[in-house]
Amino acid sequence: MLLPKKVFLTKGVGINKEKLTSLELALRDAQIASYNLVRVSSIFPPYCKQIPKEVGLKYLTSGQVVFVVMSDNATNEPNRLVASSVGMAIPKRADQHGYLSEHHSFGETDEKAGDYAEDLAACMLATILGVKFNPDSSYDSRKEVWKISNEIVKTTNITQSARGNKEGLWTSVVAAAVFIV
Repeated sequence: MLLPKKVFLTKGVGINKEKLTSLELALRDAQIASYNLVRVSSIFPPYCKQIPKEVGLKYLTSGQVVFVVMSDNATNEPNRLVASSVGMAIPKRADQHGYLSEHHSFGETDEKAGDYAEDLAACMLATILGVKFNPDSSYDSRKEVWKISNEIVKTTNITQSARGNKEGLWTSVVAAAVFIV
């Protein structure tokens, strides 16, 4: 059974005349380009512990198959704001799973895209925990309900935004939760 025990968050930006190369450069900036990345869905495993990126990278070897929840986005429009974000919501009980979410957008700042991804993950977790909330209320209002419920112990996000290169080169952004099995 492959059950990740650790996770770290990372992000990066890349700029190049070729879209694929700009993504490669964003992955390099995030320090995950040398791994065979396998995208997985949105479950934060039970008993998984978030660790700093510098610590997590020590567990990995170049060429290794690595599971990630990753969001990426790109633009070649000069000055267009592009963002990628991964949100994370962890339940109070370590034996329960949490959620990760991916969000990619145009025209959103780090803060706006990050809040959206974090809120999305927290909403998914709240629904399986039975926490009552109004989905039409503001993110800040929902965040207060989740704090009061004492069921969601942590929400966070990793977000990367960038303005499109003024010369029209491809600008790629990436945000990822990287699992250590």
